[in-house]
Amino acid sequence: MELGATGATVYVTGRTTREQRSEIDRPETIEETAELVTAAGGQGIAVQVDHLEREQVRALVERIDAEQGRLDVLVNDIWGGELLFSWSDKLWEHSLDDGLRILRLAIDTHIITSHYALPLLIRKPGGLVVEVTDGTVEYNASNYRVSFFYDLAKVSVTRMAFAQAKELAEHGGTAVSLTPGWLRSEMMLEHFGVTEANWGDALANVPHFAISETPAFVGRAVAALAGDPEVNRWNGESLSSGRLAQVYGFTDLDGSRPDAWRYLVEVQDAGKPADVTGYR
Repeated sequence: MELGATGATVYVTGRTTREQRSEIDRPETIEETAELVTAAGGQGIAVQVDHLEREQVRALVERIDAEQGRLDVLVNDIWGGELLFSWSDKLWEHSLDDGLRILRLAIDTHIITSHYALPLLIRKPGGLVVEVTDGTVEYNASNYRVSFFYDLAKVSVTRMAFAQAKELAEHGGTAVSLTPGWLRSEMMLEHFGVTEANWGDALANVPHFAISETPAFVGRAVAALAGDPEVNRWNGESLSSGRLAQVYGFTDLDGSRPDAWRYLVEVQDAGKPADVTGYR
């Protein structure tokens, strides 16, 4: 939606359509998202793609080439492992099938997509790859992300961005990893039994949720990067929505600039009472 607000043409991909849901069984669809992009001022185009199926990804890129003749920005934000990982099982206790499926969903999908998309992206200098993950490289380097498979999945995406940055540099391209903070996604809101309209009610049980942000915040981070003629200064870096908000001046929908990763280290992980003063 935030790319659409800049007038961009956005190909919205995924497995869930109005006629067919993935095993995640969420009601949100690629058609709905594409319509939101168009309503925001861009052109949203929904294409059903399973990013583990290389021929589907190849066909997607060929379609973009035929219809647009170029690819300026690849937002590699493929996941789908929410229902597979366990927060309590150790590596040797965890379902191995589920664990390996998580890695396929979180890592192989990104590799397959970049493999087919990058030749189109580097056709003209200035292309941007945004690998979306959970956690900055600094935070993930010093914090175990509770589950072996989740930890490995999210750290790997950051490293993929770093590696692509090295390979894209000679072609005038840029690759970064980008993390939102504590995201008020539809699934997270549902988990806490609230909506975006009354999300503050969740603070009674989860006080640190006060630092959370809407999906628009990280979307605005992507749009800011895409519109920066000097975006190459970030090549290979691990970025967060909160950090980029300080640089580019965008805000969340409520006008705030939540700096979640600094908050998590200095307040939540330090065992201090929830207090977002100075952090949003």
